[in-house]
Amino acid sequence: MNPDGATMRPPRTFPGAGGGQRLLYAQPGIIVTVDRFTVGSSSWRVAELTHLHSTRGPHDRVATRAVLVSTVVIGGVGLLLGFTGGLERLTAGAYLLLGAVFLVPVLLAAAGDRWRPPAYELWGRRSGTDELLFSSDNEHQFGQVSRALRRAREMNSYGGWEDPLASAEPWRPRR
Repeated sequence: MNPDGATMRPPRTFPGAGGGQRLLYAQPGIIVTVDRFTVGSSSWRVAELTHLHSTRGPHDRVATRAVLVSTVVIGGVGLLLGFTGGLERLTAGAYLLLGAVFLVPVLLAAAGDRWRPPAYELWGRRSGTDELLFSSDNEHQFGQVSRALRRAREMNSYGGWEDPLASAEPWRPRR
């Protein structure tokens, strides 16, 4: 128990690692310790990773193709009507309908991003080359993994301190 009366949980350690490395995140296939970051069969030393940044992956191929095909077809119909003089014979209601049809690619793009959003990607630089370290379509899991890896980087840069401010004793005058 600490002085305030609350019980403190000791840090979890990763049993498979020598020396009892502190475990920051563990889910099936993903392990982040102070010294290593493992995703599936790929593993990196945390000290070797620099320039960590997150991005969004490419849009879904099916949604992208649907937007492209609908844009080409609707544009082709519009050009065909323009060159044949069909636009002059259209009524006001037909113009409204044509305007609504031109919104189909925009609606397809919005629906594609809603139903199949781009994956979240965590990139880092190792030995001078950028590498994709982790990718997930689950925003919550991605946030936990990226925070754990950033914490591991901070712990490595502080020379193994867990948290320099939390481990420091406050100054008190002698009485």
